[in-house]
Amino acid sequence: MGNLTVPSGLELRIVFNISTNPDGSINASMDSPDQGVSGIPVESVSYKNGNLNLGVKSIPGSFEGVYKENNETIEGEWKQSGSTFPLVLNRIEKAPETHREQDPVKPYPYTEEEVVYENKEAGVKLAGTLTLPQSEGPFPAVILITGSGQQNRNEEIAGHRPFLVLSDYLTRQGIAVLRVDDRGIGGSTGNVSQDTTEDFAGDVLTGVEYLKNRKEIDPSRIGLIGHSEGGLIAPMVAVKSPDIAFIVLMAAPGVTGEEILYMQSERIARAEGASNETIVQNEALMRRMYSVIKEEKNNTAAEEELREILRTEIANTSGQKTESSGHSEAVIDAQVTALTSPWMRFFLTYDPRPTLMKVKCPVLAINGEKDLQVPPEENLRAIDDALKAGGNKDYIVKELPGLNHLFQTAKTGSPSEYAKIEETISPDALEIIGNWILEHTQEE
Repeated sequence: MGNLTVPSGLELRIVFNISTNPDGSINASMDSPDQGVSGIPVESVSYKNGNLNLGVKSIPGSFEGVYKENNETIEGEWKQSGSTFPLVLNRIEKAPETHREQDPVKPYPYTEEEVVYENKEAGVKLAGTLTLPQSEGPFPAVILITGSGQQNRNEEIAGHRPFLVLSDYLTRQGIAVLRVDDRGIGGSTGNVSQDTTEDFAGDVLTGVEYLKNRKEIDPSRIGLIGHSEGGLIAPMVAVKSPDIAFIVLMAAPGVTGEEILYMQSERIARAEGASNETIVQNEALMRRMYSVIKEEKNNTAAEEELREILRTEIANTSGQKTESSGHSEAVIDAQVTALTSPWMRFFLTYDPRPTLMKVKCPVLAINGEKDLQVPPEENLRAIDDALKAGGNKDYIVKELPGLNHLFQTAKTGSPSEYAKIEETISPDALEIIGNWILEHTQEE
């Protein structure tokens, strides 16, 4: 097992399960416990003269390392999507447990049902879990909406399952909860390479229709809880559907994605000890790249401009040619592909404020004081201003002391802390969300 540190500062545990067959051949599989993934096939395995090589085609990724006898480790590099990360593997007798203190333990005092429904317009099947209180219905209900990136129904990250904990808490309070695998993850189908946040809003609308047709659910008391990017999606759906009774925004952006990314980059870098010079250089590079994305609509032309910017930046910072500095063209290609994706083009320029101004249902917007990914001051203020300008008469905007982007009690708020914190969601945050929903779903 080894710890992989990704660019955001988040640490992920990587486990390779390696065994030898009687004929001398080697089998291997890979686990990423902090992402809730296990049993990923390792198609190619070789170990010769202390050199270990592992190839994982499905990701795709590879590990190359050398056994160090003095400390019994294998030191090497993990390569994925054109990027290279140092990775040191240590032998462990047992794979790490991913259970956290707040993870609910079965049997649950409520009903849990696996469900599948279809977004016919998009040709996507969505798989999820519906939890229903054991008391007599029909019940108020919420759909949980994950943040950016493909995530499973539990919004699994850094060994935590925030949506599992949240759904358990709310269901025990008498609220039905639907949590769903994102497109292309878990039991859900779909390819997200050409999708944007608006497409994901369509999946949530489909979920609303599904709940309306369940006899256990009160169709007049269906709400949404969106975390991070999910907090962009919830207002979109609330504006499109008159069936939404309320929305809860957890660490939701209140400004454009471009503004979010500048703030996020600067604050995470500062929390990790980066120099002012480095922070200024990073922002200047981001501004040059984002300018290309916004101004050049032709992807081929944009890709060439971005490649030239990145090649120049690498040469300037390393003083060497791209190849000899360890930055291959594959790394640049991976960055360019991500930057010119439909999702990024949409996210950079989408301003949530006009949509928020149209939201008329009750809104609870909360954010952690130490959130470095969606900083609270700027975003909560923007959300407050937009709701007020739109004439919404029932909303609360609240900053929660000491909490990070995941609503954990944190020291610095840096993503590198997420896995190290045992708490999944602050009990204070759970109570605020639960009480507010109950107040807004009481039957008259």
